[in-house]
Amino acid sequence: MQNTLTIPRLEFQSYFNGPVAYIVICMLLLALGIFFFWWPTHFFLAGRAEARGMFTVMSYLLIFAAPAMTMALLAEEKRAGTIELLITMPVRDADVIIGKYLGVLGLYAVVLLLTLPYPISVSALGDMDWGPVWSGYLGLFLEGAAMLAIGLMASSWTENQLIAFFIALVLCMFFGLVHMTLPLFSGTVATVFEWLSLHVHFRSMARGVIDTRDLVYFLTVAGFALAVAFRSLESRRWR
Repeated sequence: MQNTLTIPRLEFQSYFNGPVAYIVICMLLLALGIFFFWWPTHFFLAGRAEARGMFTVMSYLLIFAAPAMTMALLAEEKRAGTIELLITMPVRDADVIIGKYLGVLGLYAVVLLLTLPYPISVSALGDMDWGPVWSGYLGLFLEGAAMLAIGLMASSWTENQLIAFFIALVLCMFFGLVHMTLPLFSGTVATVFEWLSLHVHFRSMARGVIDTRDLVYFLTVAGFALAVAFRSLESRRWR
């Protein structure tokens, strides 16, 4: 248990000891501000004091942000050879996977916390219902948790950060954008694609609807990706 808590703390600190955290936070907040406030269809033309547009923009930005935040988690350790030292220490593979995942999840939580001024500023312009705001934040956190797990899984497959980034990007684009292909399909295929879409499950939460099926979906995706990352790291012991 102590190892599981030590690894995320060190991982979280490492983001802020270098430029990674500051670059990710600044770029995300800047892009979010531009698209939410300056892109008319997302705020001013809506004519309502609501933050749903912000959540939608952030959901799409995550497709690119999650791979960038996770690409070095295991790939860099493998490239530098430190992963060999790490897995020979008295820590379990599960400690490494969960620890690194919690570390990057902590960075993402900081990013979400820093977006609070956006809905607060919107609420100053009208009477805003905060129920959908909090459920939207929960949806963003769970969607981000799923994408970060996918990114960690991709990072466990390679020693090259760029390869890890592009693998994670392709997977996040598929799960994040597959709902856009629904008009092209019908029947079972359309149903399956709709169920696979991260954005579809997030969208209902952004409207203020918390469905158990959506919660189970996000947790299942994250759990499956972490399990695959664990198996990938575990297989390294026997090579």
